Formats: sequence, C-alpha cells, structure tokens
Amino acid sequence: MRRFEPTLHELHFRSKPVGGPVEQDKRTLRAETRRSRRSHSTREREALTEGLTQNLVSVVRAHEPALVACYLSTPDEPNTRPFLEWAVGHSVDVLLPVSRPDGQLNWVFNHAGTEKVGLYGIAERAGEPVPNSVIESVDLMIIPAAAVDKSGVRLGWGKGYYDRTLAQLTHEPPIFAVVYDGELRERIPREDHDRPVGGVVTPTQILTFG
Repeated sequence: MRRFEPTLHELHFRSKPVGGPVEQDKRTLRAETRRSRRSHSTREREALTEGLTQNLVSVVRAHEPALVACYLSTPDEPNTRPFLEWAVGHSVDVLLPVSRPDGQLNWVFNHAGTEKVGLYGIAERAGEPVPNSVIESVDLMIIPAAAVDKSGVRLGWGKGYYDRTLAQLTHEPPIFAVVYDGELRERIPREDHDRPVGGVVTPTQILTFG
C-alpha cells in the first residue's frame, strides 16, 4: 500500500486560507467530475468496477475490520455494489448511510438487501436504523467523493453529510475516499469545515496520506 507524503509546498498551501470564490471552484470541479463519469462506456465501467472491487477487498483484508461503513453507489459514482455483495458473502458487517432531512445520517446494515428511494432520489438500503452510537464502533470507513487531492483534502457533493459525520466522531477510524484515477488531483480548495481523509481507493491504486 503506497504512502503519499505531502510536500512542504502542499503543507504551506493547506495552512493558508483559500482565496477567491472557493464554492464556485468546488462547483466547477463537481461538474467536471460528473461530465467525466458520464462519458465512460459500459465496457469501461465494467473494467473500472472490477479493479475498484479488488482494491476495496484488499483494503478490508489489510485492516481486518469487525465493522465497516460504506455507501450504496449511484449510477454516476464508482460502483461499490459488487464490493457490498462480496462483503455479504464473506460475513463482513457493513453499515450504509441513510440521509435525514436535518443534514445528519442514519445507518442501516448492508445485509438488509432491499432498497428504497431516499432523499434527493438516491437509492438507500431499507431497514431499521441502528442506534447512532454504533457508528463509533466502525473500524474502517469508505466514503464517496467528487475528487481528492494528494494531501487528503476531499471534495464532497456539497450537502455536508459526511463532513458533519466525521466531525462528530470521538474515535476516527481509517477513512478512505473512493474516486476514479483522474479525480486524484494535486490540490483542491479547502474550507474550514472540510474534513480530510486518510487514504483513497481507485480502480488501479490504494494510497494512504502522511
């Protein structure tokens, strides 16, 4: 598993306030990600999904977690569904998020199987939410992203659900964001509320950040 150590220049960049219209820059990056993801052919998606699944399995095997938090991918996201099927078949307990109107997340077990349409028209696992305290027992978190930079700054999709969740954790497990290779960037504009990740998983590589 390759480690990515930030350079002094990157540390200097992260320590300074990001000037200019940061939110506009973020919206532009999100739009670029959506366009790029939608340009993939069916054959490309299949190959990317195979590589991503193998790498997600490798991350789980390396960390040997008793409980994992992951997510149910949308059609525009790197496909986590084969990994979730593997987890069920290998008795790996996985929690999946359910968005709440108040901007917080509930969590349900992956093995519930059936799906429902949640907020924003996004598919979610049906099932009884676990007590909120259970998320503190997670040993590994695998979360979505629009992009990640090489110092661990994550660009989310603008709703802030994961930033709030990560900020509330009293015990932070290893956190990996999932993106395609072209979405690993040199630098991403960062605001005070943006929570960094400890690593990234793509269809071709697993990186951890120093």
